[in-house]
Amino acid sequence: MASNVNPTVRRRRLGQELRRLRELKGMTAEEVAERLLVSQSKISRLENGRRSISQRDVRDLCGVYEVEDQRVVDSLMQMAKDSRQQGWWHAFGDIPYSVYIGLETDAESLRVYEPQIITGLLQTRSYAEAIIRGGSPETSETEIEKRVQVRLRRQDRITAKKDPLRLWVVLDEAALHRVVGDKLVMREQLEHVAEMSQLPHITVQVLPFAVGAHPGLNGQYSILEFADAADSSVVYMEGVTSDLYLEKAPDVQKYTVMYEHLRAQALNVEESRRRIEDVAKEYAR
Repeated sequence: MASNVNPTVRRRRLGQELRRLRELKGMTAEEVAERLLVSQSKISRLENGRRSISQRDVRDLCGVYEVEDQRVVDSLMQMAKDSRQQGWWHAFGDIPYSVYIGLETDAESLRVYEPQIITGLLQTRSYAEAIIRGGSPETSETEIEKRVQVRLRRQDRITAKKDPLRLWVVLDEAALHRVVGDKLVMREQLEHVAEMSQLPHITVQVLPFAVGAHPGLNGQYSILEFADAADSSVVYMEGVTSDLYLEKAPDVQKYTVMYEHLRAQALNVEESRRRIEDVAKEYAR
């Protein structure tokens, strides 16, 4: 696959364009499904980018929407072809959050709130292995190693020399004190976070216990933003059996405002780094 083709993002852009064409035609998803003799859920999944779309699907939909400009049809057909290519993560087999990895790979910036653990992009190998093993106790050693490899590969985005991912992380203080693995693993992990936080494109803030109740009590979430104006921001929340993606502007705005409150209540960058280093020293003792 060409390095500049991200199948997840292509699929998402194509879905947005197909939704726009349907709305211009004044048709509902139910009406389109009835015309094509498919389920409404298929049309919805195609439009939200959660399902692979074939060139035949694009041709049929363009026919229903009476798209007369062949250049538009050809462009959409090419997007469909690109969207069926495989990203680097497909080489690892079935990855439960592959849609998210595709979005993260193409994102320009990422804002993360983590209430319990160190965020994946800043995890060391030992910490990541302990997290995956503890969170999925029935997982085989082979599967654990595969997931660790995927997590470490994702970190290429923040270590890239050209256009690295802009990462902003708010960590609840609980993440510093929850012993994952053992104290040696925690010391190494927190020292790594403190070191990475000194990079110009990575910001880490600690939300101290003293804050009390705050907007992040409902749990972890991430906000992905993209360089291309055609790609709307996405709020991502990881689940046990399924993940949640929010793309509607009012939803994204609500979580963005929540994130600004979390940043405002957290320790500043220097205070956060000192807090992380102090806890690391405690583990060393």
